[in-house]
Amino acid sequence: MPTRAFVSKELAKLLGVLSHPHRIRIIEELRDGERDVNSLQSVLGVSHSGVSQHLSLLRSHRLVEERREGRHVFYHLSQPALARWLTGGLDFLEGSATQVSELRDAVEATKSLWTTSG
Repeated sequence: MPTRAFVSKELAKLLGVLSHPHRIRIIEELRDGERDVNSLQSVLGVSHSGVSQHLSLLRSHRLVEERREGRHVFYHLSQPALARWLTGGLDFLEGSATQVSELRDAVEATKSLWTTSG
């Protein structure tokens, strides 16, 4: 497989894993350090098993790692830069929101002009 196709496929897998809001939130919650399932459950408002399933998927794709301390399991990002990368996505959303807002304002202004001049 050519390198660009291989890399594109791997990047698509990564984006697929990140394609759920709870998994994005988990990554953001792990930005500043370790958390256990109970603390993630509390912040996300998701069931214990739901958080565990999301963590399992993130772990299987090597995005998070676990550390055991007795019966408690703590999770952390395997590459903290992932959280910074996701935060960079906010710049894109912010730019899109500005364009949408500008378009909405232009449409409203145009509607006003077209309906009053006819």
